Amino acid sequence: MFKKLTLSVIIVMVLTSYKIADDPNKSAPNDYFVKPLYEELPLGSIKPQGWLHDQLEIMRDGTTGHLDEVYAKLKNDNGWLGGNGDGWEETPYWLDGAVPLAYLLDDAVLKTKVLKYINWTIEHQRPSGYFGPITKAERDSGAVITLANCEKGEDWWPKMVMLKALQQYYTATNDLRVIEFMTAYFHYELKALNKCPINKWSDWAESRGSENILVAQWLYEKTKDKSLLQLADLLDKKCYAWSKWFAERNWVINAAANQNDSNWMRRHGVNVAMALKAPALNYQRTHNPMYLASLKTGFNDIMTLHGLPAGMFSADEDLHGNLPTQGTELCAVVESMFSLEEIIAITGDTHYMDALERITFNALPTQTTDDYNNKQYFQVANQVEIARGVFDFSLPFGREMNNVLGMRSGYTCCLANMHQGWTKYAQHLWYKTQDNGLASLIYGPNHLNTKVGKNNTAISVNEVTDYPFGDEIGFEISTKSAVQFPWQLRIPSWCANAIISINGKVSNSGKGGQLITINRVWKDGDKLTLKLPMQVSTSNWGRNSRAVERGPLVYALKLGERWEKGNDKHEGDYFSVYPTEDWNYGLSEQIVSDPVKNLEVKIKPLNGKLVWNQQHAPIEITATGRQIPNWKLTDGVANQPVTDRDGQYRGVVSDTITHFTLIPYGFTKVRIVAFPVVKK
Repeated sequence: MFKKLTLSVIIVMVLTSYKIADDPNKSAPNDYFVKPLYEELPLGSIKPQGWLHDQLEIMRDGTTGHLDEVYAKLKNDNGWLGGNGDGWEETPYWLDGAVPLAYLLDDAVLKTKVLKYINWTIEHQRPSGYFGPITKAERDSGAVITLANCEKGEDWWPKMVMLKALQQYYTATNDLRVIEFMTAYFHYELKALNKCPINKWSDWAESRGSENILVAQWLYEKTKDKSLLQLADLLDKKCYAWSKWFAERNWVINAAANQNDSNWMRRHGVNVAMALKAPALNYQRTHNPMYLASLKTGFNDIMTLHGLPAGMFSADEDLHGNLPTQGTELCAVVESMFSLEEIIAITGDTHYMDALERITFNALPTQTTDDYNNKQYFQVANQVEIARGVFDFSLPFGREMNNVLGMRSGYTCCLANMHQGWTKYAQHLWYKTQDNGLASLIYGPNHLNTKVGKNNTAISVNEVTDYPFGDEIGFEISTKSAVQFPWQLRIPSWCANAIISINGKVSNSGKGGQLITINRVWKDGDKLTLKLPMQVSTSNWGRNSRAVERGPLVYALKLGERWEKGNDKHEGDYFSVYPTEDWNYGLSEQIVSDPVKNLEVKIKPLNGKLVWNQQHAPIEITATGRQIPNWKLTDGVANQPVTDRDGQYRGVVSDTITHFTLIPYGFTKVRIVAFPVVKK
């Protein structure tokens, strides 16, 4: 239906854009562009192993690999394949996780699936550069979208997500069609925004412009087309002023104080999760350090006022305070992870690396079923039942389906979007340094193939570990020739003192919250071992509650589970989960005063395929406490008991001390994680 742009036309367009950008009368913030501190590796360089590979296989066998077969919006006359069906965000969302999964697993079947959408999108770009599903105007009148009639196009927002999927596809394949495609589109967008502003069709594009900026700046690194920085600058000015809001702090105060219908898009949890990277992207484009300060202030404020033990902030759907009864949307979890992965590359700040691991190992796995076919729209920290109800959410829904585990329960954006969580974490297990070395900034079992050093020497590194369940990470190097390169390793902030050994001899040690660089000649067979001793501790959360931690994992009360299957005529099958044991315990005060002495840790080796459920939990902690008789469920909510400023619950408690078991949060469905503290 549409004439495909030829390579020669694209080259002319790119050269023209260079000439425009070089015009001294045109303003372009191109002189200050900062190369990211760390370079992301091409998709496919990292091959997950062990328990992480298990998660990707489960995803492939579940909805990630089959959503186009089981979900009507994707399988029925899909707009992103030229049909009359859905052309909104959900197909691009799915591809944003399915594309990396296909190449991480090198799965031919899944590659074939995702390529249908990739190829259709590229091959049906309009001559003007516009792309996307065929619009109503095009169907009704045969019009083709141009700069002159850009209003006959459709929302900017879904295209932003598709651009991210195309970016990943390019890093896996080096398909130059993607560079041509993006160049043409961004040239169109830069000019069309004057007539068809970013918020013409909806507030979603205006609130999520950082996704657009991200890909434009990525392309700039490839082509040095200065008009791309003009576009990024324009988008930043026309979209939500997240960097300004994060810095000035009134925004986060108002978000905490108000839960009405006024400006709710400014506190929408997923918008905030995507916006976390906005200041880092602005810093990258301008080299202005005020943006890094804005990010630091904003992230700290969000987590102080809205932070929850699993590492996420409340987002049900809005930011909603720090009580353990607030919910968090699954989309907010995976988008926060992705923002942090991009922030890490630009800033190299270990604080954001710690934050990424905390979310990944705690908040992410609890929100889907074992087979990755059902998801929970809102998870709750102190979640003592999963059931229909309104709960304490800012968006409770009339059908009361926000908390249950279902394929289509709540909004289905999360069904389409949840797939990027594990896949993108796996992609970011390694980064390259600016001097062509390696950076191990987050950890997990994998095999890396890359080139390092002055002469781009090919090496492979086998990372063998049960981390975050075990405290030792082994790296085995294979190379045909010795090569010198720097290797950076992150020491998590929770680690009192890490030990690095090379070929069995201690090489370095260091306290948490830093990066240690080892620059040496590495040889075939070299082995580096990173030991990260994990010690139990407690942390303070909303209403003076306490959570038990060990390493990057947060621990929750292990409760027997009773699952019930139900059906909603609008949202289909779903599961409710109820506890079969008492849950209303307070944590003994001596645990808070001396957790190492008063908590007993038992570790089991990982056996077989890891599934995030109680039966597979590899670590158990035995704790003591007393029941709080008056702590009861009210309309499905375990409202947090009030404590005094010393952190102790002063109401009636049981005379009997009870021993109970804690397991990592990610292995629970019903739980208490934020405990009131009771007398000894």
